[in-house]
Amino acid sequence: MSERKLKNLLISFGVLLSLGFSLFPLIWMILVSLSESFESLLRGEPDLTLRNYAELLKNENLRFVDYLKNSLIVSSLSALISLVLSLLSSYSLSRFGFRYSVPVLFFVLAVSLFPQVNVAGFLYRLFSELGLINTYSALVLPYTAWSLPLGVWLLYTYLSGIPKDIDRAALVDGAGRLRILIQIIVPLSLPGIVSTYVLLFLFSFNEFLFALMFTVDYRARTVPVGVALFEGLHGQVPWGHITAASFLSVAPIILMVLFLQRYIIRGLTGGAVKG
Repeated sequence: MSERKLKNLLISFGVLLSLGFSLFPLIWMILVSLSESFESLLRGEPDLTLRNYAELLKNENLRFVDYLKNSLIVSSLSALISLVLSLLSSYSLSRFGFRYSVPVLFFVLAVSLFPQVNVAGFLYRLFSELGLINTYSALVLPYTAWSLPLGVWLLYTYLSGIPKDIDRAALVDGAGRLRILIQIIVPLSLPGIVSTYVLLFLFSFNEFLFALMFTVDYRARTVPVGVALFEGLHGQVPWGHITAASFLSVAPIILMVLFLQRYIIRGLTGGAVKG
C-alpha cells in the first residue's frame, strides 16, 4: 500500500471514529425515545413507537410545551440584548483607541470566570424582594450579564479585523458613528454577528442553575430544569419521556445551526484573521 493511500485510509478512519463518537449519544437518545421500554432496548428487542412523543406533547402534567416555549423566549431575549450591548461595547473598544481597552477586555473576562453559585444567593434575595421570582426577568437579566463577556470577546475579535480606514472615510463624508455602525459595520460583520448570536442563544438555552433557583413552576421554568424534574409513576425514571423531550429540545437548535452554518463558519474563522 502506498503512503498516500495509507494516509487517506487513516484520515477516513479518524473522521468515521470522530463522527461515531459524536453521533452515538444522539442516536442512542433517539432509540430510547422511540422504544416502548428501556429494558427492551437493553435486551436488543426494541419495540419502536411514538407513544413517548405523543404523551409528551399531549400530557398537560408534563408541561413540556410550556418549558420549551419559556426556553425559546428567555434565550432569544437574553441573546438579543447581550448581542446589542456586546456590539456597542466591541465597536467602542476596537475603534476609539481607548488606552485601557486591553485591560478592560481582560477585566470583563475575569468577571465571567466567577462561579455562578457565588452570586446565586444574592440574586435570589434581590429578585425575591423585587417580586421577580418565577418570571422571565429573573432569567433574562442574569443570562444577559453572564453571556455579555462572551459576546464582547467574540465581536471585538471580529471587528478588529475590519480596517479602520472604512470608518475614517465615512466620517469624512459626514456620517456619524451610529450611522457607520448600523449601515457599514453591521453588514460587513454579519457573519460574526450571526455566529455570536447563536453561541449566546445556546449559552442561555443550556443554563441550569439560575433556572432551577429562580423558577417555581411551568410559567417560567425552562427545558433543562423541567426535563430534570420529570418523574414517572412510583418514582421510577421515565427515560422515554426524558429522551423524547431532549430530542425535541435539541432539534430546533440543530436546524438553526444547519440553516446558519455558512454564517457561523465565516464568523468564527473570519475573526481569526486581521486585515
